[in-house]
Amino acid sequence: MDDEREHPAAKGPAPQPGAQGPPPGPYARPADDGAPPGPARRRVLHAAVAGVVGAAAAGCDSGSAAVRRTPTSGPTPVRRAGTDDWRIRSLGPPDAIEGYADRVSVRPGERVGLYVSTTAPGFRVAAYRVGWYGGSQATRVWTSPRTAGHRQPGPRTSGSTRTVTAGWERGLDVPTDGWPEGAYLLLLTSDDGHQRYVPLVVRSAVATGRTLIMHAPATWQAYNDWGGYSLYNGRDGGYGDRSLAVSFDRPYAKNGAEKFLVYERALVVLAERLGLPLAYTTGIDVHRDPGVLRGATTAVALGHDEYWTPEQRAHVTAARDAGTNLVFLGANTCFRRIRLEAVRGGEPRTVVCYKTDYQSDPGLARDPAKPTNDFRARPAPDPESSLTGVIYEGYPTDAPYVVESADHWLFAGTGAARGDRFAHLVGVEYDRVDPGCPTPAPIEVVAHSPLVCDGRASHSDSAYYTVPGGAGVFATGTMRWVEGLMAGTGLMGRDHGMDERTRTFVTKVTENLLTGFAAGRAAASRPAPRANVSRLYGT
Repeated sequence: MDDEREHPAAKGPAPQPGAQGPPPGPYARPADDGAPPGPARRRVLHAAVAGVVGAAAAGCDSGSAAVRRTPTSGPTPVRRAGTDDWRIRSLGPPDAIEGYADRVSVRPGERVGLYVSTTAPGFRVAAYRVGWYGGSQATRVWTSPRTAGHRQPGPRTSGSTRTVTAGWERGLDVPTDGWPEGAYLLLLTSDDGHQRYVPLVVRSAVATGRTLIMHAPATWQAYNDWGGYSLYNGRDGGYGDRSLAVSFDRPYAKNGAEKFLVYERALVVLAERLGLPLAYTTGIDVHRDPGVLRGATTAVALGHDEYWTPEQRAHVTAARDAGTNLVFLGANTCFRRIRLEAVRGGEPRTVVCYKTDYQSDPGLARDPAKPTNDFRARPAPDPESSLTGVIYEGYPTDAPYVVESADHWLFAGTGAARGDRFAHLVGVEYDRVDPGCPTPAPIEVVAHSPLVCDGRASHSDSAYYTVPGGAGVFATGTMRWVEGLMAGTGLMGRDHGMDERTRTFVTKVTENLLTGFAAGRAAASRPAPRANVSRLYGT
């Protein structure tokens, strides 16, 4: 489950901020963004955001008056025995068993509908909560009786958006009474022993005084090619006949939860091991209800959280300005601007992103300010750097992570010195601080990692800034950070050559980050960022 294989070949560098079409010359936009196949699909972005800075910079460093929080104890600790039974033992053939849920998240006590297809005569379901249980990483909270199974119809592809749905009959209801808030894996097991996951978040109603973990199902679904289509490729493997809208009414491909397992699970395990007051939600829930962010000490975006709605971004920005610290543990975060559409019961079940074909989106006429293309692109340019502090630059790369500000509080206890390198930690996508992009100031680059992407030299940056409301914001600048928490353990298949030394470093930095931010507004308790972008980039 390495990230090179997770990203389709069409995944390429970011388009030039503010551009409507592929930039001219050798650094053409990759196939993922409409360019023809070939070497151009992996060109690295290198452009200022001319014409965008003025539009995007307004409000990027504004803050509101301080809001006092009342810390809470968080959800009731889960005092259950851990188990390794959550791990899949046999996938079997692709159609052996697979399923999907009718919701991406629920409140404790709400019921979830499961839709299951299997070639076996029956199946069972077990629900596992991911966390820290004396060394085990999950505990079983529920098991179903045996349920009669059958093979359900194949995928349906509909309309000009080429949206794939399963359209299956409901197999069973899963009650969540007594389930603690958290991240869950529903493990489907057929009578013949084959297994798949269905991921589920049991979300928190409030996050006051807690660290809020934001899972990224919109990004999971964007890359999901079950039925032959994703937001990247169509049945023939090309960009031109990709889906323009993808549905949650279908299983996830492969093991059913690959994005969660690679980019999210290890952070959940670490946060729970630290004993922090935690809350759980998804980007879709933040889109719908900004109240879940209210009073959170910290909001955490995980290893690959690419697809955001404008509403989610506005709500997270407002939380930052009100004093909630922000953590971005990946790269390519908040890059694609999407729309969510409900198909029944008010539940958002479709992720819409036309990308370079945004002018064909019927929603554009209804709301011209919200095209479903990249946030940095016209006609409504709003580069992600005004929130994250860093901007997505390219794919693919593989480079050492290089410490710059060794005396920064984030690196306390690591023993790292300036110039220390951690092999392979930068990849497969990366971000950097770009002086030509709208970026909060002052901002400190705490790691400055030289790299080469498709023959062109650049850097990946980890960066830290604060805002007048007191919040601190940290971005890793690399997509492998969460994977680094498992480096050298063999738990994720390939780990890109990262070793135990890297795991120890990433773990300690993440512990410093989470515990430091959990104490409250970082500007009140941690040293201020030291502006160093001009020194590093000569501007």
